[in-house]
Amino acid sequence: MGAMRVDHVSYAAEHDGLQATATRLSKLIGVDPVNGGVHPRFGTRNVIFPLAHHNYLEVVEVLDHPTCDKAPFGQAVRARSEAGGGWLGWVISVDNLAPVERRLGRRAVDGNRHRPDGVELKWRQIGIKGLMADPQLPFFVRWEDPSLHPAATCDTTVAIANLQVAGDPSRVREWLGPEDRFDKGDIRFTFIAPHGTPGLLSVTFSTPDGPVVI
Repeated sequence: MGAMRVDHVSYAAEHDGLQATATRLSKLIGVDPVNGGVHPRFGTRNVIFPLAHHNYLEVVEVLDHPTCDKAPFGQAVRARSEAGGGWLGWVISVDNLAPVERRLGRRAVDGNRHRPDGVELKWRQIGIKGLMADPQLPFFVRWEDPSLHPAATCDTTVAIANLQVAGDPSRVREWLGPEDRFDKGDIRFTFIAPHGTPGLLSVTFSTPDGPVVI
């Protein structure tokens, strides 16, 4: 199945919207946001922060569009934003989604967006329903053209250092599957027992000015 690695972390826009949320995060981590684009199949749009080690942070919001009420990703983003915004989850990239599809018993869905320069990014993703039911779990993506990955043009040393997850590491390992070849890279994981809803609690970024926890 090839390696599994952390691809990106996803943050749902707060009440004042995508751009204001992205501006706040930009000031905290010292990385300039890049306009992402609309995800027509999900009824969402995003702003990207390319990071070191081929990772990125996305801020995502729902559009006032019927698609977001049909697509699980749109539903998940809407629910998180309506609760005040914040961390939606963490995302694993894989070379081959077939083993994940077999294990979860469903097919991955197509995703796409056009960058401001007109280039279309395409990917497939699966596992949003798992995240909605149990937010400690990551979902999975496979990029059609890895050379177009949102972090391919990164010019920063700011990196994801630690993911703090309210949940159970054995549940996450089970979700990653028996063929788990998860490469954590330089990212550390801190699991704590959930008080209330499980999920991604905070992300620590390493920056030239020291660690920043969001």
